[in-house]
Amino acid sequence: MADFFSSMRVSASGLDAQMKRMNTISSNIANAESQGYKRKDVEMTATPDRESFGEILQNKVDENTQGVLVTDILEDTKPQRLVYKPEDPNANADGYIEMPNVNPVQEMANMISAQRSYEANVTAIGAATQMANKALELGR
Repeated sequence: MADFFSSMRVSASGLDAQMKRMNTISSNIANAESQGYKRKDVEMTATPDRESFGEILQNKVDENTQGVLVTDILEDTKPQRLVYKPEDPNANADGYIEMPNVNPVQEMANMISAQRSYEANVTAIGAATQMANKALELGR
């Protein structure tokens, strides 16, 4: 049963991370034409799937089970996009304003990737649930 809960926690961590990624991408798309906005990206890291002290003491096999954790939401360091708009009060001496370096096509591709990853985690949770139900049926 520990493997069942472990697989659920790993998939749940993936769901949470991909939801945060989709929210960040949505924010990028919504602010693609907002002066002063800087594109953001989610930083993720693998994290051991251990919830209790007993799980920490379990065998080496469980040591390799890892979930994912969003560690930070970082601003993109690439230069902003310069747009010639001399009438804008924020324009520099040459008449250019800085606009976000958000590429809507790239953001949509990232959104599709995040959505697919989210769906894969939902499918994994469903499969684990079905296997647990089948195991319970066999035990009757």
